[in-house]
Amino acid sequence: MNPVQLIKLSEQLLLEVKLQKDSSALQLKLKELELALLENSLINDERKKAFWINIYNAYYQILRIDRKVALTDIYKKKLISIAGKSLSLDDVEHGVLRRYRHKYSLGLFSNPLSPKFIKKNAVDILDYRIHFALNCGAKSCPPIAFYSPTNINAQLDRATQSFLDEQSQFKDNRKVVSTTSLFKWFYFDFGGEKGIKRIFAEQLNKDISDYKITYTQYSWDEELVNFTAENP
Repeated sequence: MNPVQLIKLSEQLLLEVKLQKDSSALQLKLKELELALLENSLINDERKKAFWINIYNAYYQILRIDRKVALTDIYKKKLISIAGKSLSLDDVEHGVLRRYRHKYSLGLFSNPLSPKFIKKNAVDILDYRIHFALNCGAKSCPPIAFYSPTNINAQLDRATQSFLDEQSQFKDNRKVVSTTSLFKWFYFDFGGEKGIKRIFAEQLNKDISDYKITYTQYSWDEELVNFTAENP
């Protein structure tokens, strides 16, 4: 299996979830991957982000729908098997994709207790756009898309722009913007207030440099299998 096939495996798993097919054979393939193959294939951040975003989004659905894992356990239990390693959704999100940031530090601190596998396989640079690609089954989550290394920067920009456009309300006469609580929860992933304002300028071409930022209430009402229209 070459690097392209490995990424395609993560896309195929996600597609079978979308089509509500039995994905157990693909899950077994991922479990039985050689660790060296995984590490030698995911050698840059583009590949890592595409693979692990697909894995996260697929496995959230699998754990909730097929395995009936309770919401109280779904993030922390190590129920994902990749290359012989048992991982949790938190391991994938906060460990690999957020470069082992402590879950409850707003993105300010790394987790010194992160396992060796997480540290070795984490992205080199934390990309704030992953927050607009990961879906945790709630109504306020971004919809699920299929990510590939060759297109991931354009895909993440589209996901960011679409989500912010939908989730932000501008009161220009009062100089106030109301937007997603993701900015509040992962404040330092986005570069703090200055970084958030820069994101609006870069992604939506909207100057909010003198605006007050408020955060909307996140809806945790469950909404599963919320995919975009596109397939890989």
